[in-house]
Amino acid sequence: MNCRKLGNLTISSIGLGCMGMSQSYGAPADKKEMRELIAAAVDMGITHFDTAEVYGTPDDPHDNEKLVGAALAPYRDKVVLATKFGIHFDMSLLKQGKSPIVPDARPETIRRSVDASLQRLGTDYIDLYYQHRVDPKIPAEEVAGVMADLIQEGKIRHWGISEATEEDIRRAHAVCPLTAVQNRYSMMARAYESLFPVLEERNIGFVAFSPFANGVLTGAYDASSTFEAGDMRVNMPQFTAAAMEENQSLLTLLRDLAEKKDATSGQIALAWMLCKKPYIVPIPGTRKHSRLVENAGAADIVLTPEEVAAIDARLESIPMSAVFGVMRK
Repeated sequence: MNCRKLGNLTISSIGLGCMGMSQSYGAPADKKEMRELIAAAVDMGITHFDTAEVYGTPDDPHDNEKLVGAALAPYRDKVVLATKFGIHFDMSLLKQGKSPIVPDARPETIRRSVDASLQRLGTDYIDLYYQHRVDPKIPAEEVAGVMADLIQEGKIRHWGISEATEEDIRRAHAVCPLTAVQNRYSMMARAYESLFPVLEERNIGFVAFSPFANGVLTGAYDASSTFEAGDMRVNMPQFTAAAMEENQSLLTLLRDLAEKKDATSGQIALAWMLCKKPYIVPIPGTRKHSRLVENAGAADIVLTPEEVAAIDARLESIPMSAVFGVMRK
């Protein structure tokens, strides 16, 4: 697989988001199968693996870091291991109609988190360490100062922010240069394209999570699709029967492009962002070897600037449903 750069960090052009191996998509996946899947990804040339301290199972809230760390141990010097700090969950907030995500970027919390993540991952350094969500109570400059100290100490090598605004990026970067920003991005979630100018100005990479809008853009689901208990897609607006109908023009666009390129809808969804900017790296997740192979193959699909522009124009004009994690205009 070809590579690209997040700042001065070289990684595979497509990464592997590992959250779904442990949570959010029904029962946790079989650990042996997931270790084999991660090993297969390395064999395909994927070098970028993404986890977080809060990705886990009901029995172990930190399960995903342990899984990913163990799977990558034989390849540690060949891969870029990314994890995250800075949030915990308070499910009681749901009863108040609030998000259960509670940011906490106090310096003492960050230091506890990094040491615990290093232990769970079975490594003495983290390649890319993200602030999972911005903490409005802690200045960006203070967080960046802690990151600079952790880099100096050798505990992390690069850092980034997830779900960041331009102001967050500028303030943090001025203290300790950012390597990457990780935000939700797909054909159905394009608001963060407004950040591209500052990313280019500061030589910061953009890591796209949920590049398939939780699977809709693969074309694998329709109005009759059902999900097992514990699968968060049950409550996502893009999977309702009405939404599937509303998104038919988008899904048809993907199918038509896929036919022209001898590809799949999902590959076109990835190729579109890969060919849009050289510093965008999607991190689709999967539990299936066949999907892993398909996703990796998207790196070989070429869309010309004219084709990307034409797709963008169509995306601006066709109807789309609401999508999880995105505020509608």
